[in-house]
Amino acid sequence: MPGILVRPDQSFEEAYRLFKKQVDRNLIVTEARARRFYEKPTERRKKEKIAARKKMLKRLYMLRRYESRL
Repeated sequence: MPGILVRPDQSFEEAYRLFKKQVDRNLIVTEARARRFYEKPTERRKKEKIAARKKMLKRLYMLRRYESRL
């Protein structure tokens, strides 16, 4: 769980910026949005499969693009 200790010489804006950075690193907002509604295990697997396919196609595209430059 993110948390920061505010020093006496630290402004609120700086402390808030550090807190936001920690929240982003820990993916708290993303996880909260994902858990907002129940997702069936089959739907989750389907999304993971689609994401894996997109990732593979992107890598393949980048590899072919790189090889064409050689």
